[in-house]
Amino acid sequence: MDLTFALITVGALVALTAVAGLALRRRQGRARQVDSAEVVDPRRLGADRLGEEATLLQFSTEMCSRCPGVHRMLSEIADARGGVRHLDVDLTHRPDLAQHFRVLQTPTTLVLDRQGAIRTRFGGTPGRAAIELELDRLLKENTHA
Repeated sequence: MDLTFALITVGALVALTAVAGLALRRRQGRARQVDSAEVVDPRRLGADRLGEEATLLQFSTEMCSRCPGVHRMLSEIADARGGVRHLDVDLTHRPDLAQHFRVLQTPTTLVLDRQGAIRTRFGGTPGRAAIELELDRLLKENTHA
């Protein structure tokens, strides 16, 4: 094999990997609207109930370094808003839930409406403003419904 060809191939692979990494990083922490007919049963998650207005459902694992910070932020947001509840589910020993909710990374946060339907999904670390915006949108829909 020619040395020049090998160097060009390696350079192209590095460039392709960098572009793919940047594309994946841009998607981290962004809200994705979900049109789900599934209603989440809180008992399946080990909880007694969902929030009266909305639920912030966080999926974590024991080894997740970003999960404690996301947990604190989501708890603060839920505590500051009436009717919003934060649930944190550790998937370390619950691969059935990870598969069911298609969790490929932690943290993953789902915003559930008052009935328990999944409305928004965040993969990675969501921004506080993005969570607040989604809750505002959801609570506005609840008041108009």
